[in-house]
Amino acid sequence: MSKKILIITASTAAVIAAVFVLISSLYTVHTNETALLIRLGKIQAAQTNTGLHMHTPFIETVSTVYCGDRLYDIPVSDVITSDKKSMIADNYVIWSVSDAVKYYQTLGAIRGRAEERIGAAVFNATKNIISSMTQDEIIAARGNTLTKRITEEANSDISQYGIAIELAEIKALDLPDDNKAAVYERMISERNNIASGYRAKGQAEAKKIMNETDKQVSITKANAEMEAAKLTAEGEAEYMKILSDAYRSEEKAEFYNYLRGLDSLEAMTGKDKTLILDKDSEYARILYGY
Repeated sequence: MSKKILIITASTAAVIAAVFVLISSLYTVHTNETALLIRLGKIQAAQTNTGLHMHTPFIETVSTVYCGDRLYDIPVSDVITSDKKSMIADNYVIWSVSDAVKYYQTLGAIRGRAEERIGAAVFNATKNIISSMTQDEIIAARGNTLTKRITEEANSDISQYGIAIELAEIKALDLPDDNKAAVYERMISERNNIASGYRAKGQAEAKKIMNETDKQVSITKANAEMEAAKLTAEGEAEYMKILSDAYRSEEKAEFYNYLRGLDSLEAMTGKDKTLILDKDSEYARILYGY
């Protein structure tokens, strides 16, 4: 009976040992990870396929490296432009592991070490680029142009560690407090000069429009006066023609004089007025026909 129990116990121990060995030989690779199989301190293989994999237990160890994007906010630093102006740069970096083997061999796959190297590379790139440009050039290049240059130069220094900088961007590029007032005054002066130029151009354009309008008004007025004179001349000619027709015979002339006399009398007397005439006057002659 004791022998049977001993055999069962040994079998159970063997199964447990086999299960333990099996579990120890399994490892999992997740998305954006690279698993490094290390034997006696040396990397034997790098597994990038996601899922469950096996390795030799007790002899090989597995170290996983995250290869997705990481964000690192670099401490603020002072930089000097080519025209000796001090500026404050505040950068952030998006980086990832491009070569897990090299990353492990050079930095031990330790994130803190990696970000120390990244910070130094980005600071040097920022300092070198800004020191080659004037303050005005830097302000004009802010955005994609400056970001692209800093990213490219920083990558040339950091690639030896198996790291890729996806983006090295200046989130704030400011002036020291003692320089801000002078720069702002200069910017205001420049904007005032630009505004003065626009005003002068607008005034010149307005003057041009006014002169052209005055010219058109003068031409229109002259044409109107010429047309009025023409119509007046035609009216006078017509009047003379009518007058000539009126005096063409003695009867017409006499009748015309009679009408003109009546008009004249009406103009002098108006309504409710009495006119005293000499019997030998022209008006008496007209009224009484002698």
